[in-house]
Amino acid sequence: MTSTIEAPRSPYTRSAKKRGLNWEKWGWIYMRVSGVVLIVLIFGHLFVNLMVGEGVSALNFAFVAGKLASPFWQTWDVLMLWLALIHGGNGMRTLVNDYATSRISRGILKGAILLSVVALIVLGTLVVYTFDACPAGSPADLLPALCSTL
Repeated sequence: MTSTIEAPRSPYTRSAKKRGLNWEKWGWIYMRVSGVVLIVLIFGHLFVNLMVGEGVSALNFAFVAGKLASPFWQTWDVLMLWLALIHGGNGMRTLVNDYATSRISRGILKGAILLSVVALIVLGTLVVYTFDACPAGSPADLLPALCSTL
């Protein structure tokens, strides 16, 4: 009993003479490196938020405001945000390349992924670096209780 395995479907053809940057190789390397760095960042984030101090019961607006006031934690959170979003976007791009059959649908889906990743990175970075728990000129009754102690 013999069976023939069909050649895998590949949407791209690669010329032997093509020179330049191998984006697939660098995307593969990025996924491995960012995955390891993300493990350290995520578990550090979880350890500090859930284990240090009073644990989960200490998580409130004041805790987050205090963390986001520190340049160290701002950098930590932004690095985690950027790596996670680019890592996830690259993974989604790989899925689109594997399963989208037409060139047009592949382009539209990859464009949507790029747009959403860029938008989330910009918005998330702005939130981290411009967060102010006690904005000047706000009505006192709308401000959190921690603002009256500052």
